[in-house]
Parts: sequence; structure tokens; C-alpha cells
Amino acid sequence: MVIKIDNSKKAGNSHISILYPGLYLSKTDTGYYSIGRIDQANIGAGAVIKMHPHINDDILSYFRSGKVKHTDSEGFEEFITPGRLMLMKAGKIFHHEEAILENVEGLQIFIRPGQKDNQPEVIFDEPKEIYSENKWRLIASPNREKTKLQLSSDTHIYDMLLTSGHTTVLPEEPQSDVHYLLYVFQGEATVNDIQLSKGESLFVKDENISIATKDRAELVLFVTNTNAPYYDGGMYSGNQSGL
Repeated sequence: MVIKIDNSKKAGNSHISILYPGLYLSKTDTGYYSIGRIDQANIGAGAVIKMHPHINDDILSYFRSGKVKHTDSEGFEEFITPGRLMLMKAGKIFHHEEAILENVEGLQIFIRPGQKDNQPEVIFDEPKEIYSENKWRLIASPNREKTKLQLSSDTHIYDMLLTSGHTTVLPEEPQSDVHYLLYVFQGEATVNDIQLSKGESLFVKDENISIATKDRAELVLFVTNTNAPYYDGGMYSGNQSGL
């Protein structure tokens, strides 16, 4: 099964486009198993998102341009850039502020935790290269031995810069209990015979796919284990069925 997501249902404003992936397959859950919400942000320098709470969200800040200053309720200050990714595990409650120092375009990814009220934690990772050309790179997972950015549910996040003349397939063999969400962050891609542009995405279940591009495409791939536990009551990652 391969299903393209209808972007007309996206929420947000001129600065943030919000994808609730579950809206396209379910009438009762805005998330898709452990994948709660994906925000594609484009925010100018000088903006400040003032101190605000998160509860039971795992939040990956995946910025491809710009610079953000992160300040949190523990008195911790750090910078997020294309070469410095941040995973904030909010747990029971956590407050933070974001100051946009340079124009930012990127994703804020809200993953559901495996259980509620985990210990809050902020983790940074500096990949050797900003882009992984024509090869899937695992950037976040529940396995500390595989990724520094350790998610608290059975969710894996990959990325790749696919260039002209190259094709790719899924990094893991399709299984009945493993589903995929492919997101095009930049550029255009062809998945089998389906065309995807910037900000578009599709679900993949029990099927092999082939991905190509005429020019270049920045891809983010989410892998969720449908049999693994997750908590769907998070402040942002949780089920927002009242939308």
C-alpha cells in the first residue's frame, strides 16, 4: 500500500505548515502510531518563541538553514544549526524558549514517547556532514548504540539528499508491523509512479518502493513499529482529535 497525503488538510500559518499524519487514514487519531506531528517552519531572524511548556513529547529540531538559540527551564542554553541537531524529551513537563538568530527553515518533529512522564532530557548531535548524499542516514532511534539522539518509542528517523541519476529504496525490508512515512523536505521526488513536491509525503505499508529525482530531493523517512507501545496524550504529539 502506498498512499499520497493530501496537503489541503494541513494546518498552520504563513510561517509554519503543520502535518497531522493520522488525519488521512483515521477519524479518531491525528497521529500515525508513534508519529504525532510534523511542522515545516520558515521563520525570519529576530523572532522569539517565548518560554512555553511541553508535556510528554519527544521533539526533534531538524533545521536545514539558520541558527536558533535554545533556552530552557533548567537554565540550559545552546544553539541549533544545520550541523547541530537537538532532541528534546519533555517527559512530565519541560519549558523552553527559541530565539531565531538567523533565518530558519527546517522541521520540528513531534514523536510520541513509549510511556508517559519520562525524565526530561535534551540531547544534541553533530553529524559529520550536513547532508547524507544518496545514502540513508539514521539520525534518531530508540537504540543508543545506533544513534546519539535516542527516542523513547520504537520509532526510527532517517534522512538523505537524493541527487539526479540516483535511485533508492527503503532502508529496511517491508514488514507487516512496520509502516513508513516519507516526507519531502525540499525538491521533488518520484516514488514508483507518484510525484511528490516540497512538503508532500506518503504512507508506505507492506510494499517495496523506488525513489528517484530529476534534480535533487531532501528526504526524511519515519519508520514506526505498529506493535510497539506509545503514549498518545502528549501536549503536541498526542491525539488532537478535537481539531
